[in-house]
Amino acid sequence: MKLTPQKIEEIAKLARLKLSEKEKQMYAEQLSVVLDYVEQLNEVKTDDVPETSQVTWLENVTRPDEIFECSPETKEKILNLFPDKIGKQLKVKAVFTD
Repeated sequence: MKLTPQKIEEIAKLARLKLSEKEKQMYAEQLSVVLDYVEQLNEVKTDDVPETSQVTWLENVTRPDEIFECSPETKEKILNLFPDKIGKQLKVKAVFTD
């Protein structure tokens, strides 16, 4: 697949990159080679190859969660030290946003 400098310019615009004319030409050539290689990979017969998510066969090392009870006094101290709370619930910054 042959990419033109104009196509590279479109891609750069989407990625908010400013490229010189020399860079556009260079990336057009380099990315064309990469895409040609990907086309070659499409020709490989993979019908009998099972799907896999990873190939190292390493496994995650995990441990079960453990609950440690503490005294009501300790819980109260922690609650009093926390800067933002609602009742006995600790308020933290959102991890997931819309």
